[in-house]
Amino acid sequence: MIRNHHFEKVPSRYLFQEIRQKALQFQQKHPEAKLIRLGIGDTTEPIGPYIASQMELAAKNLATREGYFGYGPEQGIPELREAISKTVYNSQVSADDIFVSDGAKCDIGRLQFLFGPDAKIALQDPAYPVYLDSSLIYRGGNITFLPCTPENNFVPDITLAKGCDVLFLCMPNNPTGTVFTRTQLEQIVDYARKHHILIVFDTAYSFYVQGDYPKSIYEIDGAKEVAIEVGSFSKIAGFSGVRLGWTVVPEANRLKSDWMRINGTFFNGASILSQKGGIACLSQEGIKEVQAQVAFYLENTKMLAKAVKEHGFETYGGEHSPYLWARLKGLTSWQTFDMLLEQANIVTTPGSGFGPAGEGFIRISGFATRATVEQAIQNITKIDILTNKR
Repeated sequence: MIRNHHFEKVPSRYLFQEIRQKALQFQQKHPEAKLIRLGIGDTTEPIGPYIASQMELAAKNLATREGYFGYGPEQGIPELREAISKTVYNSQVSADDIFVSDGAKCDIGRLQFLFGPDAKIALQDPAYPVYLDSSLIYRGGNITFLPCTPENNFVPDITLAKGCDVLFLCMPNNPTGTVFTRTQLEQIVDYARKHHILIVFDTAYSFYVQGDYPKSIYEIDGAKEVAIEVGSFSKIAGFSGVRLGWTVVPEANRLKSDWMRINGTFFNGASILSQKGGIACLSQEGIKEVQAQVAFYLENTKMLAKAVKEHGFETYGGEHSPYLWARLKGLTSWQTFDMLLEQANIVTTPGSGFGPAGEGFIRISGFATRATVEQAIQNITKIDILTNKR
């Protein structure tokens, strides 16, 4: 059997699979422990009743002669693409440039076919592990890291991407929770245009952005020439299990026909039921339910931030994102992970799994029930920080 030798360059298990395994091993060793899972960013709140009712109606319609249909349009139901254009992009992006998918993560993997085996990739560091892992699996190397640390306010030095072909950015950033100002994003777009760099801009958490910060790269003049944008319903509407997202490939960057060809080859379109749910999410009633979920998770994160800070952690993020980025100086990421697991029964995510600049940090997720968050806050008081830092 001929094996893709690039698999030798990635861990045998994806980061979050590794966390699940460690949590399982701890639970087997301590069956009496009640684990608090704040590691994997999985939603916990039920889908809004209006959105769920529209999905239920769509399912019932499939049981009728008039309401049934099989393969849908590969690019997505026109009504959904129009809703994304109008509601997410204020009609500044053409519905014809929007491709509906089964989730942002899936599209990030498929995008690797668009770039080719010789592409040089630049990554905001730390970043969502799929950017790095999919790049390594597909081409094995040619990776440049753009460190984002407290010292540079988690804003990458874009000049480090010179000579690269593709730059992955996420805003608000997963895991640090930070956002770009309009001026910072303008500088990034200008640099990409000048040096012919394609930006993949992940906006999976854009609904969490507060205030006047840009929520899409297409708010910046010239961005359509150099940017592909990925979006998701998972974290805004509880669709992590329903699976629905989209990718915008504007006509202006001359990659649209290639992306259409990739989708036609590897993808048969998102589930009709999930797409009907997406239409409901972006309706007047659905947006209210989406906003309520976003506000709930942000409140969770603020509660956790207060408790963690009071107990000596250095913390970042949480204002525009459902994640906290925290560290105890002197401990590695996995040491902090183990300490929280063993002393507070809290599962987090080691920051080193998000890239070299993540070492020493952990990510704490606000995706949890309110009762879970309250229990986590209570358990944090059990941690003996001084003992662990000796």
